[in-house]
Amino acid sequence: MYKSFAEKLSVPDLIDLGDGIYVMRFEVMKVTSVYAAVKDLLARGVIRPGQTLVDSSSGIYGHALALVCRGLGLKCHVFASVAVDAAIRTQLKYLGATYTQVPSSGDDGLQHDQETRVRLVHEYMKEHPDAYWMQQYHDDVHYIGYESVADAVVKELGSSGVTVVGGVGTGASTSAMSRYLRAQSPDVRVVGIQPFGSRSFGSEAIPLDGFIIAGIGSGIRFENIDYSAYDEIHWLDFDVSAAGCRNLLSTTGVFAGLSTGAGWQVSRHLRANAPGGGPIVFLAADPGHRYVERVFPPDGPIEQDPEFTPRIITDLADMTGPWSAMHWDRRPFSVEDDLPVYAPAS
Repeated sequence: MYKSFAEKLSVPDLIDLGDGIYVMRFEVMKVTSVYAAVKDLLARGVIRPGQTLVDSSSGIYGHALALVCRGLGLKCHVFASVAVDAAIRTQLKYLGATYTQVPSSGDDGLQHDQETRVRLVHEYMKEHPDAYWMQQYHDDVHYIGYESVADAVVKELGSSGVTVVGGVGTGASTSAMSRYLRAQSPDVRVVGIQPFGSRSFGSEAIPLDGFIIAGIGSGIRFENIDYSAYDEIHWLDFDVSAAGCRNLLSTTGVFAGLSTGAGWQVSRHLRANAPGGGPIVFLAADPGHRYVERVFPPDGPIEQDPEFTPRIITDLADMTGPWSAMHWDRRPFSVEDDLPVYAPAS
């Protein structure tokens, strides 16, 4: 029996989709990282019951933080992206969290939105010095929750020959999985997914295609990405990811969001190029409800989606849509950024 709804949501389900491809399906993936991170901070005395936790979010991190704070006796304030919809705002409200939604810049730009939200967090911390900024973009305390996820993979599939596929985001999922899985087998491969326009892994010069794949890209420097964790990076646009969502639903029944559709596309590509290879596990961060109108239009016939394949590049300058891929080979990377990282007063 679970002790709370947050604890239940922190445990994903590993599902066999056939052909050696598995999905690690989360209901709200960020609960896994937030629940473990907040418990760790409380146990170490970094935060205390009743304190206000604050952070920036494009959706599921804010929901996760509000849910965990509600269960562990903390307060919560979220600086919400334009991508945070009415369903998430409603949950924030009833969970007792407060939020500030950043107005749209008019261009759906990743950089503008994240920079604005983090600058607002800085201002909030100056006005509320007793609050605690969770720093999901910077603090690898968010890695801790994925140790149990990695253990579940090893228990079911072993670790030798495993490939993990998932969005890079803040680093606290795929980077974390690499840390815990490679502690048991250094040959575990990690394949990261990025949208075009993201500063992480150097795609900021490629224009966004009008729709942000929330949560997997970056408009600012993220401090908790381990760039040397990744064997390959794939950049996919909205059309490729959306086609993956529809194919995943129609062929397996898994109803999930855009980053999962991207993961399905990449996983099938990897399997096609290594038939009979080791297990491929891709991460499904959330269900597809928030994407219904754009990705799963309910009216009209079901059309056959085109078969996309990536353009394999060897230099970031050669990147182009709708899908590029590069052997990253666990190399380091540096993102320049003028936005300071908040340091609490000692």
